[in-house]
Amino acid sequence: MDMKAYFFLVLSVVAAGMLACSGNVANYAITGKNAPQDGVGVYLVDRIIADDIDSAVVTNGTFEMKGKAAKDAFLSIVIDDSDWNYPLFNDGVPVQIDFADSSVTGSALNVKLTECDKRDAKAYARLNRLLNGYLALPKEERDATQGAFLAQYEEEVHRYADTKLAIIEENKDNLIPVAFMENVPEILGHAKFKELVSSDAPFARHPFVVDLKEGLEKAVAEQLKANDAKSAIIGQRFLDLEEADTEGKLHKLSEYVGQGKWVLVDFWASWCGPCKAEMPNVVAAYKQYHDKGFEIVGLSFDREKDPWLKAILEWQMPWIHLSDLKFWKSVAAEVYSVNSIPDNLLINPEGIVVARGLRGEALATKLAEAFK
Repeated sequence: MDMKAYFFLVLSVVAAGMLACSGNVANYAITGKNAPQDGVGVYLVDRIIADDIDSAVVTNGTFEMKGKAAKDAFLSIVIDDSDWNYPLFNDGVPVQIDFADSSVTGSALNVKLTECDKRDAKAYARLNRLLNGYLALPKEERDATQGAFLAQYEEEVHRYADTKLAIIEENKDNLIPVAFMENVPEILGHAKFKELVSSDAPFARHPFVVDLKEGLEKAVAEQLKANDAKSAIIGQRFLDLEEADTEGKLHKLSEYVGQGKWVLVDFWASWCGPCKAEMPNVVAAYKQYHDKGFEIVGLSFDREKDPWLKAILEWQMPWIHLSDLKFWKSVAAEVYSVNSIPDNLLINPEGIVVARGLRGEALATKLAEAFK
């Protein structure tokens, strides 16, 4: 399951549960200075219910919020028109945030949390820079360096995973790992997540982590059910659908599939990070086999046209593109039981689906078999 789809699923479960952090409450006092812009809203978000519990407006670069919340609640400070947010625990100790250097003072627990958050963000930024740098290269240079890039990217993913695990392992005696558990199933794997949350460490008993654990269990059960629906199409004739091309003209999938060519129907979106990471493999496959009778039809799960068109150009995807711009309510999601991306269908010249979910080496191997 891709990371973003997993987050949405878990948050929906969490919101339904609304498990309180404890029977106790604690005062919070949060002040900020050197905020980037006056007049913008600042929000205190309870991460369990995924909603605001307080707000303020920046005046003369400062803001202040005071109130009560559950003791040790996992919170975030979110600012309008800013990508950065500040994770906090409501330990009852006042917190001061300086936006000039993204520092936190006051609560010792939250000072340490901020340091760990910066460490995690730095590792992720390194990974993202590597990917964006590769995708920004001219096509010829990307083609020539693809193998080296994929090896380096895999190494960087492992470095990011090591950073996240180190933060968790170093803080098993406190609540800090709570703030880093949300994407552990994706980064470190489900088995490691289960191992961590099954311990008797303080963070493993925190209601946010308990909700994540319950959400993952439900997500896995639903995924297994969805996988059954997904795999049912293999060996069957493709199902037709209709979506618009980049100029708004409607096309049926049957215009391209079952017409004597091998076709990869690729489910993707411009906002999907794993799709972006996988796309060099898809581009390489297209380049190698297109002249031999291989076609790709991209079915996008975007909801806005401009990012969709921009990604097609920037990721250099020279094949057929269709979308109804309905996000997860796309007709493709309904017809083909798509609940996570990237995903794809490999369809033979007669219109029979022979494989699904081919990525990386698996895609290359299957196409080599088809065109041997």
